[in-house]
Amino acid sequence: MFRTIQLALATSRPRRPVPGLDLLGTSVTRMRVNIGDLDLYRHVNNGIYLQMMDVARINYIADLGLMPELGRRGWYPVVANSTMYYRRSLTLGQRFEIRTRTLGWDDRCVFLEQTFHRGDEQIVRGVVAGRFLSRDHSRVAGSDVAAAAGHTEASPVLPADVAAWADAFDIVHRPR
Repeated sequence: MFRTIQLALATSRPRRPVPGLDLLGTSVTRMRVNIGDLDLYRHVNNGIYLQMMDVARINYIADLGLMPELGRRGWYPVVANSTMYYRRSLTLGQRFEIRTRTLGWDDRCVFLEQTFHRGDEQIVRGVVAGRFLSRDHSRVAGSDVAAAAGHTEASPVLPADVAAWADAFDIVHRPR
């Protein structure tokens, strides 16, 4: 429940944009493990990681200064697909940060990488294929989202592992 409240606050009262942060830059969200984040084995429940990533993605959008533009255009983000790689556990009271960055985009999705770090150690890596929808529920092209964020260049080439994942799950745009 705490992470749901945290997400609601991050959405309704976004933090201030980070000067100079570009769409391909990295946003950092710092958190601490709470008792409600734990499962019966006393480490962060796998579903909670996804909730934490939701908060970090909203912070990323806020850091880019994109919240007012999304509101003006009536666009909102949704997750189309995600995959997680767990390397270590997080436990009660540990401080960590989530680093969020855009890997690339196509006509269907914006691909993000979100990594959890405790100090210099990467704990978890999540890859998210996100979509933006408009008020009428139509899909917004990734290039339009990038342009709204002030990025007019073409998408970078996706890392090979992300491209293979997106292709395996039929996430990528295929011209007809």
